[in-house]
Amino acid sequence: MSHIFDALQRSEAERSGGESSLTEPSTFSVATELLQIAERKRRSAATGNIATPSSAEVLDQFPSLPVSIRPDSRLVSVGEEESLGAEKFRFLAVRLRQLRQSRPLKKVLITSTIPQEGKSTVAANLACTLARRKQHKTLLIEGDLRRPTVAQKFGLGRVPGLSERLRGESQSPNVYRLEALGLWVLPAGSAPENPLELMQSGHLSPLMEELTAWFDWIIIDSPPVLPLADTSIWARLADGVLLVTRKSITEKQQLQRGLAALEPGKLLGALVNGSTDAAHSDYYQRYGPAASSPESPHSKK
Repeated sequence: MSHIFDALQRSEAERSGGESSLTEPSTFSVATELLQIAERKRRSAATGNIATPSSAEVLDQFPSLPVSIRPDSRLVSVGEEESLGAEKFRFLAVRLRQLRQSRPLKKVLITSTIPQEGKSTVAANLACTLARRKQHKTLLIEGDLRRPTVAQKFGLGRVPGLSERLRGESQSPNVYRLEALGLWVLPAGSAPENPLELMQSGHLSPLMEELTAWFDWIIIDSPPVLPLADTSIWARLADGVLLVTRKSITEKQQLQRGLAALEPGKLLGALVNGSTDAAHSDYYQRYGPAASSPESPHSKK
């Protein structure tokens, strides 16, 4: 398969050229606080004294969760900041900041053509990298309701998340702060029986509008493009899409079908995961120090 690194630069040039029981830590209190903020806003408006709560006031109400990063998480952006992989994610973050100087870009969807190309790992590493700029509040959404893995990477256990919010079981957005990383996470929550119907229930779009007002960056880990229709819903809500491919895994025909399924105007580019060398013609090298051996296991998701 031919290398497709530098698709970010090319797309920009083209545009310019023409495991525990389910727990709910402080969920009720968070919802109460948010309702109180809304009530204060309503009363202020009624008296002609409008006082809109700031994003910081809202984000302060979200509960914090401890982080316990698993050894196999492949989060090179946390604890392996000097690695080549971490450097590549810093480069990707810079490119995204450059792109949004010329276009609206806050909600970035990370997807792939098929499973096991590394999209969830890319999404988690990119979110951690963007969160290092404290003035930019970054949210990572675990949008793959069928096979979520992001919460596992951070060792968050099972907590209410997006599924519970979309089912109307929670008034809270179910956003949690990973204080050690300066990052906020909206996990998938419990696995729904009908993910696609749940996402089409009409609750997702209003939720995304709220989150967009509160955060500077929103990174969405979605299901793969080809087997499922879920990604099309996320793509409509996102400002831009990054397509993750994997060397020796992604076939040319699959890549072509994946690209055809995405809206060209939102495609920021494609990046290669699983390269065996450090050439900058590839976008991403294998995760972590163990990558030096050709027999090293690859990240699966």
